[in-house]
Amino acid sequence: MSKYNGTVFIVDDDDDFRDSMQWLLESDDLPVKSFSSARDFLNNYKGDQGCMLLDVRMPEINGLALQQIMLERDIRLPIIVLSGHGDIPMAVTAMKNGAIDFLEKPFDDEVLIPLVQNALKKSDEILAAQQQREQIHQLYETLSRREREVMALVVSGKANREIAEELGISPKTVEVHRSRVMSKMRAESLPVLVNQAAQLES
Repeated sequence: MSKYNGTVFIVDDDDDFRDSMQWLLESDDLPVKSFSSARDFLNNYKGDQGCMLLDVRMPEINGLALQQIMLERDIRLPIIVLSGHGDIPMAVTAMKNGAIDFLEKPFDDEVLIPLVQNALKKSDEILAAQQQREQIHQLYETLSRREREVMALVVSGKANREIAEELGISPKTVEVHRSRVMSKMRAESLPVLVNQAAQLES
């Protein structure tokens, strides 16, 4: 049983480099899956949690293109970009597109392990945030149409009296709906509800 959550996905067309990286990471008890191309990864990825070591310069689909495809497919893996000396501008672009770090080849093996450990922690955070978003959506689905209307107006900062005027109901009725919204959404306070509403839109 690994001491880490998630898998390290290595995507690099250099067989020797891939093998040496796999050996290094597995020696630190890290679960690893290696792919010789971006297409190989896309065809075999099953949605597992983890992080990625991604070579930016590969034939057919390069690292930047794979990163874009992953964004489009909502594949949320923290990415550490691997670049040769001439690929630094590509690595910088990858960072701007959301990669969390980059390493210039050749690099010291001791540098890699802490970066991968950090990326896997980031993966845990992404998974927790995703689960929280899903729970918020499930709670929101339990609201009636009127409760959703009241919630939208509450989080926009309107007072009960203003909401009552806008919806053509009494302030007392607004209060009842508001209380139900807070209860169903499991929101202990207005700032929590506002945060939930923001996550529903993200």
